[in-house]
Amino acid sequence: MRHPLHPLAVVGGALLCALLSACTHQAPRPSPLAIGEHQRILNDVRLYYRVAGQPPEKKAPVLFLHGGPGYNSYSFSKLMGARLERVRRMVYLDQRGCGRSERPWDGRYSLEVLVADLEALRQELGVERWVLLGHSFGGTLALEYAARHPQRVAGLVYVDGFSDARTTFASWKQQLERLHPGRLAATASPEDPHDYARLMRALQDLDTQSFFDGMQFRQASYREQQEAVDAESGLRNTGELSQALFSRELPTYRFTAPERVTPPVLVIGGRYDHAIGLESLKALARALPRATFLEYEESGHFPYLEEADRFERDVSDFLQALP
Repeated sequence: MRHPLHPLAVVGGALLCALLSACTHQAPRPSPLAIGEHQRILNDVRLYYRVAGQPPEKKAPVLFLHGGPGYNSYSFSKLMGARLERVRRMVYLDQRGCGRSERPWDGRYSLEVLVADLEALRQELGVERWVLLGHSFGGTLALEYAARHPQRVAGLVYVDGFSDARTTFASWKQQLERLHPGRLAATASPEDPHDYARLMRALQDLDTQSFFDGMQFRQASYREQQEAVDAESGLRNTGELSQALFSRELPTYRFTAPERVTPPVLVIGGRYDHAIGLESLKALARALPRATFLEYEESGHFPYLEEADRFERDVSDFLQALP
């Protein structure tokens, strides 16, 4: 026999339907390339990126890739990004384990995985091609991506990037010998498998922060300005990505596929950037099929901070010539 429904059951059922209806009629998720902050699960990790700037019609967006490894996109977006947003739509990505992005639960960090993250982001954004702007280690990622996906890159801006460990660590050794004559030889050990290990051993018990600051900044005022922006961000480098990469790939890294990077490339190098070494930047520009090299005579590792007006002009001109 069918029993009549209790009035409360009817009310309860109506309430449940209303709740289900509300859940299924939520506001649509913003377009992946809409202005503002975004978080997406890509390649099994939650990545943060921010989109800014009004793009010209049918022009490829610019993806900024920060250095570190393990830094974030905040300082570049504050110091230079707003200027470049006048000519292109900018996408500021925090790489996995960096800034506001998630630290992967499985600890997967490698150049291959990071490049896969970029391709997953491109597909999420729904763009056929984009421009890559990589600073320091971000330049390494830009090169590796462009070599694997040249048809997806409209152009590349390579700023004081890391492409040849041997040449870069030669610059480190030169600076260490200048500041602490004989220390590298005195601390040498046959157990050290490469120059990076030798340098890390020699830097033990020294003020390493001061050493690396001296290699990156020509003037203390620029370091202070960079530190102020970092403090404003509230973000920090956990060291997790850096430790993973320097324990495996980066100590002997050398970019070996310049012929595959077929889009136009603008290589920018600071004359006083001893953290990378000007010679490695010049050598890379010579090896790339369509590269232009610009030396910034008053800059160290951060030409977008140290010669901001020239950087804006040079990069804007380069971007405006791209599709």
